Amino acid sequence: MVSGRCRCGAIHYVAEGDPVHSTLCHCSDCRRSAGAPMVGWALFSNDQLRITGAPVSFQSSDNVIRQFCGTCGTGLFYRNEAIFPDMVDVQTGTLDHPSALPPQAHIQMAEAPAWMAEAHELPKFDRYPSD
Repeated sequence: MVSGRCRCGAIHYVAEGDPVHSTLCHCSDCRRSAGAPMVGWALFSNDQLRITGAPVSFQSSDNVIRQFCGTCGTGLFYRNEAIFPDMVDVQTGTLDHPSALPPQAHIQMAEAPAWMAEAHELPKFDRYPSD
């Protein structure tokens, strides 16, 4: 079981069992929706997910419904009945314990920014770099 919530706490969720997959998506739609260079997703069946609160739905393309908190704007869920019938992707960045579902793969790399190939080589800091 994993749990998570939006930033303000208006929406909480619990997912039971193991996801079908846990991935990092690099498609332009996910990047624009999240305002981030990639988005982590874990795919569960609808019956594995319990949601408390009322996410707002936005149809971002023909078959895609993205759901988010209408109060704080946190992206939470992705539904695409054409590709993943009766399934829901949960944004892993919203998990209470994000390490619980490490990504198993990068997807949609054809749309990733070119600099993503070397991103792991950038300097790393535990907090902000000092002057």
